Amino acid sequence: MKKLGIIAAVIVVLFAAIIILTNLSNQSKLSDSNPYGTTDLQQSTIDFLDNEFYQNIIQPEALKEKIATGEPVVAYMFSPECPHCKNFTPNLMPIADEVGVHIDQLNILEYQAGWNEYGIEYTPTLIYFNEGKEVNRIVGDYSSEKEKVVEFLEQAKK
Repeated sequence: MKKLGIIAAVIVVLFAAIIILTNLSNQSKLSDSNPYGTTDLQQSTIDFLDNEFYQNIIQPEALKEKIATGEPVVAYMFSPECPHCKNFTPNLMPIADEVGVHIDQLNILEYQAGWNEYGIEYTPTLIYFNEGKEVNRIVGDYSSEKEKVVEFLEQAKK
């Protein structure tokens, strides 16, 4: 009986330690590199804060303003919980760098209004805007179709 109590106590202490370490890690990430302007984020978003492929986060109002200028804008609608986004983004961002096109990333897990506002049916969705209007979009994981991604991004350079 004593052994069972000791084992249970050790398990409780281990879980408490894991919770404390996770909270400390989250606090550090939220204070160091948080482009969202809030600490009320989903855990999956917090996990992506220091991911090199998710460093072009834009807030919804800033994206609207950028599109309204009429300049070319490439917006990437993603969710950190989407397996297709997790596969596509590490392929997309280096291609964008090669082509020389900046991609603004809107996390629609955190900004749910983006689904309706931009007519998003699935993630990932890449949208090209010019003169304040949508010109083209690709939906889904195009990781294996680099040529199509390059062709899509080249539009924004013209």
